[in-house]
Amino acid sequence: MQARIIDGKKASEELNQETAIEVANLARSHNLQPGLAVVLIGDDHASSVYVNMKAKKTIELGIYSEKIVLDKNAAADEVLQVIARLNKNPKIHGILVQSPPPPQMDESLIVRAINPAKDVDCFHPVNVGKLLLGENDGFYPCTPYGIMILLEKNGIDTVGKHCVIIGRSNIVGKPMMALLVQKEKGANATVTVCHSMTKNISDHTRRADIVIAAIGKAEFLKVDMIKDGAVVVDVGINRIEDSKSPKGYRIVGDVAFEEVARKASWITPVPGGVGPMTIAALMRNTLKACKLQNNING
Repeated sequence: MQARIIDGKKASEELNQETAIEVANLARSHNLQPGLAVVLIGDDHASSVYVNMKAKKTIELGIYSEKIVLDKNAAADEVLQVIARLNKNPKIHGILVQSPPPPQMDESLIVRAINPAKDVDCFHPVNVGKLLLGENDGFYPCTPYGIMILLEKNGIDTVGKHCVIIGRSNIVGKPMMALLVQKEKGANATVTVCHSMTKNISDHTRRADIVIAAIGKAEFLKVDMIKDGAVVVDVGINRIEDSKSPKGYRIVGDVAFEEVARKASWITPVPGGVGPMTIAALMRNTLKACKLQNNING
């Protein structure tokens, strides 16, 4: 068996096209342009690259964009003042503070300062609560939301399926669980969440119809940890040394792709799987935020 590839690049292009059409329609019908502000604290290279990718995508889709870069030693009050200004700015419908902030910064303080109506990352307790309750007037966290769309677009049914999530972060693991258990189309799964304190993780993954690896360990999920025909979604992005690469390293996921692909039915590659969907989902959330703030249905 050779797994079919879940092509995140293709799915994200389709989703972005849908978003661009809706953004254009919103401009024509209501003279509105969704706006996204991204705040970067510090000069972390990976975060800078990611922020630039988001800014580029907003321009492509017709979304207004602001990028604000603060010094890595910025005081909390300075960050909170920026957020307060963006909360009041009618051109900005979504606010994203790139995570993680510098170690001296209290991330929960930053998250709670963002107006929940503009919290397109879905980190604010109000939106997390709505997510758990299954209310749809909040937002879904971008990576789990992107995964749900990716499964749907590839016709991968989750109803009644056993899904094992490896990782319990607030960014992926926990919200992924919350989405999959909802009584909604594309969900209704039975979910097991494994983490660093779970004993014999492979006992759980070998029973899973769908495995979502988000543990942050390079090639953690091996071929002997899944059953024949499992669907495997790899959220990991890890840099490992590779003397054969011109850069001296290569990017791999949390799944040993080559060996697992011989046993799985579907699998996401890294790169080109979940990553592009995360940004596409952020654009959808920004569009939704604009509509909600202006009482526009649909």
